[in-house]
Formats: sequence, C-alpha cells, structure tokens
Amino acid sequence: MLISIALVSSIGMQNLFVFNSAMSNRLPRALLIAVFVWIADTTLTVVAFLGMGAIITHYQWLKLVILLVGGLVVVWMGWGILRSANATTIGNDDAVMPLKEAFTGAWVVAFANPQAIIDTSVSFGAMRSTLTNSEVLPFLLGILSSTVLWFFGITLVIGTLKNRLPRRFLLWVNIISGAIVMIYGATLVGKAVMMII
Repeated sequence: MLISIALVSSIGMQNLFVFNSAMSNRLPRALLIAVFVWIADTTLTVVAFLGMGAIITHYQWLKLVILLVGGLVVVWMGWGILRSANATTIGNDDAVMPLKEAFTGAWVVAFANPQAIIDTSVSFGAMRSTLTNSEVLPFLLGILSSTVLWFFGITLVIGTLKNRLPRRFLLWVNIISGAIVMIYGATLVGKAVMMII
C-alpha cells in the first residue's frame, strides 16, 4: 500500500483528471468518475504487474511507439485542458463532462500516458519478480486498495471543500495543469525523437 501511495500521489494526469472532476461536478457524479479512473488504473496496474514491462523492455520499437504516440496524445490533452479552462469554473453546469466522455477520459489518462505505462510496467514487473506465489495476491490487493483510498479521498476532500474556494481557482488550476501537461507531452515526444536519432 505504501509503495503504491507513493507512486499514485505524484502530480500526474490521473490526479488532475480526478481533481478537475471533483471541482466541476456534484459529489455523487464526481465519485462515479473516480470509480471510472480506479477501474482504468487497476487494469493498467494488473497488466503491468503480470509482465507488460518485460515486453516493453525487450522491444525498443514498442517503447518508441508508446513514447511518440502517447506523447502526442498528452500534448493534445494539455491543449484541451487549456482550451476548456475558461469554461470550468466552480459550479458552471456547462463544464460538466458527459459520463461517456468521462469514462473514455479515465481510460485515456491511464493508458495514453507513456511514462506511466513504462514506469508502472517496469517497476511493478520488477516487484513481481521478488515475490513468492503466496505473496502475489496480498501485494496486488495492497496496491489496488491504496488507489481506492487515494482517488476517493481526493474526490471527497475536494468535493467537500470546493464551495469555499474562489470561483477563479479552477481556472488557474486548469491553465497551469494544461501548460504542465503540454510541456510533459513535448518532453516525451523529444525522448522518442532522441531514440530515433
């Protein structure tokens, strides 16, 4: 649980997605979107834990494709955050994302982030190799329970406190988040270009 909390608590696309959802939606809807994020994250974690890292490490061309395509998707997502920043102020019903888009978005922030795919796959794959068969299930359950606590904790705290925050707070959060995500995506594309060169 502690290892997973340390990994999931860093500022990343999933946390920004959950944070923005909690700020823009009523609490029950935000909790449902947190469920979507948790399911997508759980799927990525399980796949990584079962050995996706070994495949990525073995095939450099696959790592290149993940970095290049994923980096471009991340830049596009950052641009989308910046474009919608003005609409997403607290309590603005026009900013509410349809559930179908929220479900898709949860999978995109989990699986379109190449650094998360590579880091999660390699780190959890390495951890799996140190465990005996009897330790695998408790370890995996610890990881999955920590992400439940984290994503739902963020949603509950932000959902409860959001009405006390200034109306323009989310605007600035989105502007800064969008810029960070775009720079991050450009860095990933740069890594892919360096692999080609």
